Amino acid sequence: MLQPGKAIKVTIYLGDGATHHGVPVYSSILDFLFYRGVAGATVTKGIAGFGADHHMHSASLVDISDRLPLKIEFIESREKVDAILGKLEELAGTGLIEMQETTVAKPAQVAKPKTVVPPAHLKIEGKAQMMRIYLSEEDRWQDKPLYEALVEAMRANDIAGVTVYRGILGYGAHRRIHKDKPLLSTHHGSVMLSAIDTADKLHAILPLVDRMVEEGLVVFSDVDVIKYAFRALDADAAVQSKETPAAQEGTQEEAS
Repeated sequence: MLQPGKAIKVTIYLGDGATHHGVPVYSSILDFLFYRGVAGATVTKGIAGFGADHHMHSASLVDISDRLPLKIEFIESREKVDAILGKLEELAGTGLIEMQETTVAKPAQVAKPKTVVPPAHLKIEGKAQMMRIYLSEEDRWQDKPLYEALVEAMRANDIAGVTVYRGILGYGAHRRIHKDKPLLSTHHGSVMLSAIDTADKLHAILPLVDRMVEEGLVVFSDVDVIKYAFRALDADAAVQSKETPAAQEGTQEEAS
């Protein structure tokens, strides 16, 4: 929680069209700051400007331009800024990062719990774990689908990979049958998220998952990573599951 007193104001300058792994850079940075517990951040869009390439960018219709400058600003303690600066430099790419000393006279009153910061992403070899989360497709968190928020949280915490599956038939704790129906205007079925990484990293993010998932089932299984090879922008992970019968029973649909 941000406290009154000395702090650091960080300003990141980007191009609107910049991407990181296929995602707009400003969106990746906002997700990273949010899930690392930064007190608050703001994105503003310029109407004209130029950068290191000395190309002037401007538009009469701001909303349709994708080459205008963007600015992300946030204020945090020196300790937290130092802890996340390395990742911010990676995400910003060719963008400019500026830091200024400032004084917080009155911090925001709403405080978010600190998330556990896992170690830097490591290549997985051999023994690992699989975490599966079963929940309802209609569950929401912070005004967005819960499964989407969980994917963003795992990406911000450097989990190796996660996939969301939609169930076509099943039931959960409320014993109601859920069946995927074509042309259904609203989704009330079940979804499963499957994530694979080291045991330490998955258990480190578990407190955050516990806060986000109010009703659902979380299952851990031991796996052997047979292949984890990078392509240009993503990675393939092939695993051989070594589940006990009890763990396999936990794969039943649990959303309602």
